[in-house]
Amino acid sequence: MGEITFDDFLKVDIRVGEVIRAEPYPEARKPAIKMWIDFGDEIGERKTSAQVTAHYDPATLVGKQVMAVVNFPPRQIGRFMSEVLVLGLPDENGEIVLIGPDGEVPVGGRMH
Repeated sequence: MGEITFDDFLKVDIRVGEVIRAEPYPEARKPAIKMWIDFGDEIGERKTSAQVTAHYDPATLVGKQVMAVVNFPPRQIGRFMSEVLVLGLPDENGEIVLIGPDGEVPVGGRMH
């Protein structure tokens, strides 16, 4: 991967949000979960889907704080419009583990 400048990094708006609703997404090509995430007053509620079923079910996601890129354009994922990209890392089997803060922080906070 090539180097980017600090100005390039500043263009990526990564915020913390709290999952307020989650449900299975059985129509997805790969098992996924639909999530509605609250990013606070400035950004509001946004929705996404993520292939995180190996480590999470919808009930365990509600109330969880996650990190997401909030300034990508919306993207059609099957019959669902994804408005943000939640961030995660692969475990030893390649299954995604979501990234979030160590402790609770105010929703909408920007990563820097």
